[in-house]
Amino acid sequence: MESAEKILDSLSLNRELIGVPDVEVYKKLLESAQGRDAKLKSIGFDIELNEKRRDSLRLLQPVKQVDEKLVEEAPCEPFVPLTEEEEAEVDCAFAPTRRRQVLVTDPGTRIDITGQVLQCLRPGAWLNDEVINVYLGLLKDREKRDPQKFLKCHYFSTFFYKKLVSGNNGYDYKAVKRWTSIRKLGYTLLECDKIFVPIHKEIHWCLAVINKKDKKFQYLDSLKGMDMKVLSALARYYVDEVKDKSGKDIDVSAWEQDFVEDLPEQKNGVTCPTFG
Repeated sequence: MESAEKILDSLSLNRELIGVPDVEVYKKLLESAQGRDAKLKSIGFDIELNEKRRDSLRLLQPVKQVDEKLVEEAPCEPFVPLTEEEEAEVDCAFAPTRRRQVLVTDPGTRIDITGQVLQCLRPGAWLNDEVINVYLGLLKDREKRDPQKFLKCHYFSTFFYKKLVSGNNGYDYKAVKRWTSIRKLGYTLLECDKIFVPIHKEIHWCLAVINKKDKKFQYLDSLKGMDMKVLSALARYYVDEVKDKSGKDIDVSAWEQDFVEDLPEQKNGVTCPTFG
């Protein structure tokens, strides 16, 4: 419109523009402006229509019921700050003189954690298998200490998924069949509400969950990745596992494949909130 005004101002001083009468030029400008006005009206109508559709879809979505009791019991802070003594102990564990020293041996996984292994928890470092496996072992220990408070879960090691898909056809149940014997675990996967599977994507860690409680196969990636092959392999695995351990055939085709979005987003190629 500003350009049109400038041209009209010019026409008021010059009776003709390149041999074309100013009236004709004005008509062309008017027609052009009217054409744009029609387009703007059409776009405005489309925007209004889509907004109404969006509002209608929101009304159709089920409203999540919030358990007020759980909200009241939830602590304000998810983690308790370390005391000065604990801070000093952490600094001591990261000291260069303790790199080769075994600081602790996890009884569940029997993994030795040295000062060098802990270095992967420093800012800018990459997580390693030992730390992730010990962390998952600690989650299982927490569940055992207070089974009334936490769901019954199983946490596979970082080696499980790689072994599961190591076959010639990209899947080999026999390779992991003995990993879940009741003699080894003390329970069966069929009893578990959720089964956690860490996934290593060469330079990045993700997490998959066989969520029996909600009938979902879930995939968590702090880089917002979506890997259908992982969920398909785990769906096939769970069917085979149930068949092998109970003799029953189950159908998981109706289970939801959920790529979880509500989780911390990774801002670089180092920090991994999935296991943070």
